[in-house]
Amino acid sequence: MKLLFSLFTAAIAAPVSAEVYFKEQFNDDGWTDRWTVASDWKSKSELGKWDHTVGEWHGPDADDKGIKTSEDAKFYGLSAALAKPFNSSDKKDLVIQYSVKHEQKIDCGGAYIKLMPGGDKFEATKFGGDTPYGVMFGPDICGSSNKRTHVIFHYDKKDDNLLIKKNVGCEDDQLSHLYTLVLRPDNTFEVFVDNKSVREGKLDDEFDFLPAKEIKDPDQSKPEDWVDEMQMVDPEDKKPDGYDDIPMELPDPDASKPDDWDDEDDGEWEPPMVDNPDYKGPWSPKMIENPDYKGNWEHPMIANPEYEYDHDMHAVCKDGCTHVGFELWQVKAGTVFDDIIVTDSLEEAQKFAEDTFFKKKDAEKEMFDEAQKQERESEEAAMGDEDMPDFDEDEEHMMGDMGDEF
Repeated sequence: MKLLFSLFTAAIAAPVSAEVYFKEQFNDDGWTDRWTVASDWKSKSELGKWDHTVGEWHGPDADDKGIKTSEDAKFYGLSAALAKPFNSSDKKDLVIQYSVKHEQKIDCGGAYIKLMPGGDKFEATKFGGDTPYGVMFGPDICGSSNKRTHVIFHYDKKDDNLLIKKNVGCEDDQLSHLYTLVLRPDNTFEVFVDNKSVREGKLDDEFDFLPAKEIKDPDQSKPEDWVDEMQMVDPEDKKPDGYDDIPMELPDPDASKPDDWDDEDDGEWEPPMVDNPDYKGPWSPKMIENPDYKGNWEHPMIANPEYEYDHDMHAVCKDGCTHVGFELWQVKAGTVFDDIIVTDSLEEAQKFAEDTFFKKKDAEKEMFDEAQKQERESEEAAMGDEDMPDFDEDEEHMMGDMGDEF
């Protein structure tokens, strides 16, 4: 009996193993068998090519590759099937994580990932902007003022994709950054960048899932005798007699007709006009405080009869999500994607990040800094060459003769 109790206690204490629905590191050439290009989404001339590469700067392992957009002003469509569907009805956390590196000093282009339903009916070659999705997550940049991390959830009850109401920032340098989204069955979410929490909250606070809890009382309206003008015209203030007869300008009293002015040739001389110091502009009556002022009328609020809390706001994959994919447009190509995981455990995603992203992060930064240093030195050397005077052959010959004389 004592042994049975010990086994029961151990079973309770043992952590539930994480479920990994998808994991991709792109470290082998077989990635092309796991992923399908959306060849029927756009014409061949519109679709950009994906390069399988370690990148211009990277970690210590030269075989640790990712996939990179390689052609400017192109669409990029690519998708892969999950190892197992994620279904929101299982009431598990949904965790999506991947790394993004904009080697090209990106000016305009998306780098977000999508999680999609479809199952056996998912048409991978036609995957594109109109393909239904459950989650759209990740950075999108266009210009200096439009930089955000998309957090978009599909909501079946509205048949709409709901954007987060307050933008989440993103990184725009040339190094790898890790983006993590957690969606929980308690209707909360959290976004991490490089494993640091940058936004968290309730779905009903940060998104328009639900109607407003309160609405304006339709049976109430502002009373007709309500006075909301803070000031009123002073009834005792009258416009002075002759006020409108004061001209805006007067002939300059200091001006005189030039001695060489000829009325026959030059016409009748008229003095120039100057501002009239007595002119005060159009008359307006003085304003005084309104003794009947009641303040701004506020419409009474009542409970919204259509408001009802939805415990299934988190259910973006209620029929099961089966695929992940990139559906992008990039003006300037050069973004590297790597180390994708879809799981039900933030701890599992963080452990995967330690084994991948953080394992190569510092070495990548060192290589990048060295590349930047060499680039600066090359530019400085080129500028120095431009500043050096050019000698023609005769000048060089003369300099040689001078050398012989000394």
